[in-house]
Amino acid sequence: MLAEASIGYRLDRLPLSRFHWRLLGLVAAGMFFDSFDIYIAGAVLAALIHSGESTLQLNAGFVSATFIGMMAGAWLSGLLGDRFGRRFSYQFNLGVYGFASIAAALSPNIYWLIFFRLVMGLGMGAEIVVDYGTLSEFIPASWRGRFGTILNLIINTSLFFSTFIGWLIIPHYGWRWMFAIAGVGALIVWFLRKSMMESPRWLASRGRTTEAEEIVTRIETACGVTPGSPDYPHVTVDLLSRDTAPETPAQLADLFSRRLIKRTITGITVLIGLFTVNYAFVSWIPTFLVKQGHSVSNSLGLTTLMFAGGPLGSLIAFGLAERLGRKSGIVAFSLIGIVFAVAYPFAQSQVMITACGFAITACIYVLSSFSVASYVPELFPTEVRLRGSGLCNTIGRGFNILVPYLVAMAFASFGIVGVVSMIAGTLLLQALIVAAIGPETKNRSLEEIAGAATVETPSDADTTPATALK
Repeated sequence: MLAEASIGYRLDRLPLSRFHWRLLGLVAAGMFFDSFDIYIAGAVLAALIHSGESTLQLNAGFVSATFIGMMAGAWLSGLLGDRFGRRFSYQFNLGVYGFASIAAALSPNIYWLIFFRLVMGLGMGAEIVVDYGTLSEFIPASWRGRFGTILNLIINTSLFFSTFIGWLIIPHYGWRWMFAIAGVGALIVWFLRKSMMESPRWLASRGRTTEAEEIVTRIETACGVTPGSPDYPHVTVDLLSRDTAPETPAQLADLFSRRLIKRTITGITVLIGLFTVNYAFVSWIPTFLVKQGHSVSNSLGLTTLMFAGGPLGSLIAFGLAERLGRKSGIVAFSLIGIVFAVAYPFAQSQVMITACGFAITACIYVLSSFSVASYVPELFPTEVRLRGSGLCNTIGRGFNILVPYLVAMAFASFGIVGVVSMIAGTLLLQALIVAAIGPETKNRSLEEIAGAATVETPSDADTTPATALK
C-alpha cells in the first residue's frame, strides 16, 4: 500500500509533458473509431433497406446486437482489465473490434453482419470503460478532469465525421466501406498502441512494485524530472523494490462492501442519468419536432442548431473540471438542465425552441464530460477501478434499453411535457444522490479519493529526510 501511494504521488507531481499528450492521442484515436462505428449505424441501416438487403425487423436485430455486445463488453472489460492489466485489455478489445469491423465489411448477408456487429459490440463497450480508466491513472491530479473533457470532446466529433464520410462514401461505393474504414483505422491505432506502457498504479496494486518503479522512472525521465527526486515521498528501499502480492485479492463483491457501496450507487446513478437524458432528448428531438407540426426539413435544421451546443458543453466542462469539480459540476448542471427542460414546452418561437434545445444539449455534454469521462473511473480504487466502471456502464446501458419505451409512453400520454418531465425528474434524482453520497474528486490523487492512503506533501512535511506516508 505504501508503494502504491508513492507511485501515485510521483505520477501526480509530474509536469504536463509530451508524454501525457501522446498518451491522450493514442487513447483518443481508439475511442474515436469506436464512436465512429456506433454513429455509422443509421446511415448503414438506411442503405441496407434501400438496397433490399435488410428489413426493418432485421435492422432492429442489428441495433439489439449492438446493445447486447456493448453491455457484455463493458462487463468483461472490467474483469479482464483488473485481472490481466490495462495494457492487455485495451489492446485486446481494440483488436476484437478492428478485426470484427473488417469481417463486417465482408459479410455475405445481413445475418452475418448482425453476428459480426455483436462481436464488434464487445470491443466497443469495452473501449469506453478501459480507456477512460487507463487515462485517469496516468494524468496528474490537477489535469485529470480536463484531460477527460478533452477526450470526450474528441470522441464526440466522430458524429460529424461519420455523417459526413457516410454522405461521401455510401451513395457511390456502398455501406461496406464504412466498416472497412473503421476497422482499418482501429487496427492502425492497435499497432501504434503497442508502445503504450502498463499502468504503474495497476502494477503496484498487484504487488508488482519493481515493474511499477521502472515504468515511473521512465515516465519521469520523459517528463524531464530526475528519477528519485527528494521532492517525492521517501519509502524505504525494501518496501518499494521487492514484489509483494496483495494480501487479499480484490473481488467483485468489494464494490458492494460498506467501504464502496456509496461509490457504486453514485456511479450507477450518473450513468443511468446520462444515458437516459441523452437518449430521451438527443435521439428523439427530431421526431418531437415533426410531431409538433414542423416539416422534416425544418426539424432537421433546428436539430442541427440545437446539437451545436454539444461542443460548447465540452468546452464549458474543460474550463470548470478543476475549478468547480466533478461532483459539484454534475449537481449544478443537472439543476441547470432541469430549468431549460421545464422551459422547453413553453417555448413558442423557433428561436426560443432552438435556444432551449441548444442549452439542454450543452448541459448533456457537460454532464457527459464530468461523469462518464472523469467521475466514474475516479470513484473506485485501482484494484477494482475497471470492474467498478464496467458494472456502472453495464447497468446504465441495460437501463437504456428501456428508455425508448418509456419515452414513447410519456409522449403518447402527455406529449412533449411528459418527456421533458421524465428528463427533469431523472436530472433531479441524479443531483440529489450525487450531492448526498458522492465524493468530490477535484485536485485529489486517486489514492486519496479511494481512501487507500494519504500522502503528506513536501510543503506539509517536516524537514526530516523521510517524508511520511500515512
